[in-house]
Amino acid sequence: MTTLELRAPVNLTGHRLGAAQRAGALTMVPVFGPTYPGIAAPRTGIKLARVDGYGRVVLANTGTDGVAIVPLHVGYVQDAAQNHALCRSAFLAPGQELLFADACCVQESQGGYLQERDQWFFVLPVELRGKALDLRGVSNYSKLWAAISMLNQRYNLPVRGHLEQVLTRRRAVLTQFQSRIELQPGQLGALFFIGERLAGLEIAPDPRYFAEVWMALVCFAYGAAAWHAEPAATPAEPFEVDDLDGLRTALAQRRGTVADEVERALAEATWQHAELAEEERFLDLRLSTVHGEAVGGQVVTDGERLVYASLFTREIV
Repeated sequence: MTTLELRAPVNLTGHRLGAAQRAGALTMVPVFGPTYPGIAAPRTGIKLARVDGYGRVVLANTGTDGVAIVPLHVGYVQDAAQNHALCRSAFLAPGQELLFADACCVQESQGGYLQERDQWFFVLPVELRGKALDLRGVSNYSKLWAAISMLNQRYNLPVRGHLEQVLTRRRAVLTQFQSRIELQPGQLGALFFIGERLAGLEIAPDPRYFAEVWMALVCFAYGAAAWHAEPAATPAEPFEVDDLDGLRTALAQRRGTVADEVERALAEATWQHAELAEEERFLDLRLSTVHGEAVGGQVVTDGERLVYASLFTREIV
């Protein structure tokens, strides 16, 4: 493992990188580091309580102990219901319900509200995350439709504010990233690259939290952009070897090439040019928004210690 060297506006002391994995245009580098106990996991600890109207989503921490950190830009999908996503993270105390009046509808014309049964969650595709972050606090359920329409146009899909054209109709393709790239034991975060460019850094309080948000990140937050980029990605050359020793040598060389690309991308990232603005507190925890020309996101800290981070490159090309 190597130390995580990234010029970013957060303290990454103690976090280390594992071996990179690549599937098409998507590269994932596992992040390992110190765990922070007492945080409820997002799938088992946070439930959608109800939708009070378009753009008004109520989440609940159903546990009896452990504060919940709502994953940044989490959204919920269910058949025959209006799908919503959040523009911000938040703290939920044990047993607390919280109304997000600034949620965004991600489906222009579909009747019904989300109910608790048969729901699954995603994280907004990285191309939408900068716009969603900028719209936090704005109560307008249709505020993301124009950006979704532009994303669909980019993906050569019908131009309308329906994110389900990507998430639901392409779900079988996107969920392949869950098996093509493997979550590692003890992993509590990841660097994601689209092509040779850094796209995001995700760090959770502990491995359980990260495992529960893993599919939403690898398949939807970053997998969608990688799926779109794959036709232009340079395919890996087949190994021309005669024996097992030759294969091992070729694999080592390819891993070295990918590691060099990761190191170069991290060095080229200009994420240090950003400021943190505190949004809310829960005991010793601080939730802050990262504002930068090249990077956006939100982080949770305890003093100088990083507890949670969801940072993304604002422009994906």
